[in-house]
Amino acid sequence: MPEEIPLGIEAAHVGKDPAWECVQLARHPKRPHAIDYIQRLSPDFSEIHGDRAFGEDPAIICGMGTLNQRQVMYIGQEKGRDTKQKLHRNFGMPKPEGYRKALRAMELAAKFRRPVIALLDTPGAYPGIDAEERGQAEAIAVNLREMARLKSPLVTVVIGEGGSGGALALGVGNVVLMLEKAVYSVISPESCAAIIWRDSAKAELAAAALRLTAKDLLQLGLIDGIIPEPAGGAHNDFDQAATFLTEALETSLEQLGKLSEQELIKQRYEKFRKMGSFFKE
Repeated sequence: MPEEIPLGIEAAHVGKDPAWECVQLARHPKRPHAIDYIQRLSPDFSEIHGDRAFGEDPAIICGMGTLNQRQVMYIGQEKGRDTKQKLHRNFGMPKPEGYRKALRAMELAAKFRRPVIALLDTPGAYPGIDAEERGQAEAIAVNLREMARLKSPLVTVVIGEGGSGGALALGVGNVVLMLEKAVYSVISPESCAAIIWRDSAKAELAAAALRLTAKDLLQLGLIDGIIPEPAGGAHNDFDQAATFLTEALETSLEQLGKLSEQELIKQRYEKFRKMGSFFKE
């Protein structure tokens, strides 16, 4: 079994935008969201609802669909477009029932031996008291554990803002990709600046220090590839952005399809065990 999966996705496409510019583009109000991509990738998408324990969380959408003749399970974090949608989607901040619904979807995919595609786009998990009362931390922890040993191929893509544990709860994949202008970080630049410098206005400085751009994370070995975007950002051409995403997903799933269930689990385990190890004996 290969230690690394060759994706054919080069960093050469990546521009040299400052980190703060990438943050702003990742949060662009017209940037395509998970539902925009899913509608283009799989017009036959059929959504499932509820975690069968508490209720429905519109901040996470799950369902089956066909990606160029291949049956897959989609899981996407959805922010909403206008004010009404944003309130309905809770601004893309999932609650425990959302993560439990996602886990239910992943287990369903494993049962029918279908790959899982997770599209990450959230400022973070919802920090409200109701979410804490229903076990927010436990729901995230269980997802991390169960994704680590899921028998289906897992491909995760940061399509916009990958914020903290809210994104990582769906980020344990065999292949982890990022769109060119997306960001992925343990904390938002504003919160980081407020903690380190006691001044949230220094968010731009914090963004540079966090190394949260796709190019930075690829160099650090925390992601596997970068998906190019249309000139100026994905918000300028939804269809072209979806085409780039489709190509990357097909390449990844083709490579993962060569691995057995046990090889998928082992590859995923070894991949995350190597993260953060910067010294060699």
